[in-house]
Amino acid sequence: MRVEPAAGRVRTVSLLADHPGAPSAARRTARLALHEWGLGHLADDVELCVSELVGNAVLHAKGVRGERAVVLGLRCSVRWLIVEVSDQDPTPPTLPAAQLPLSDSGRGLFIVRALADATWWAPRDQGGKSVLCRFDFDPLDVS
Repeated sequence: MRVEPAAGRVRTVSLLADHPGAPSAARRTARLALHEWGLGHLADDVELCVSELVGNAVLHAKGVRGERAVVLGLRCSVRWLIVEVSDQDPTPPTLPAAQLPLSDSGRGLFIVRALADATWWAPRDQGGKSVLCRFDFDPLDVS
């Protein structure tokens, strides 16, 4: 059965970085949204990327004063799904080169780069940064 793509759909969840359930809540949010949008075939890869990106954001949030928040955003267009994880730490991520062997750090972003069609980061106007990845799809294959 073919389903029309979920273009224009957005899902956002704010999580407290200090809460031990933050990564699992982010994974559940992503999986539920993808199934609701008819993009269940992307759920495993997206969930793993969300887990890695949120894990990194939680780790880096420890150096930020005050309430430490991590925001997961999912945006769907006709051509792609964009996953965005934002935190309040302005330090740019180190996006690893696509070669092995890897050092002790950077493995999570290496996984994200391997699974997603594109990976990048951007500073946020209100401080902090966002790390994003994009999953391309053919709307005719959405099921």
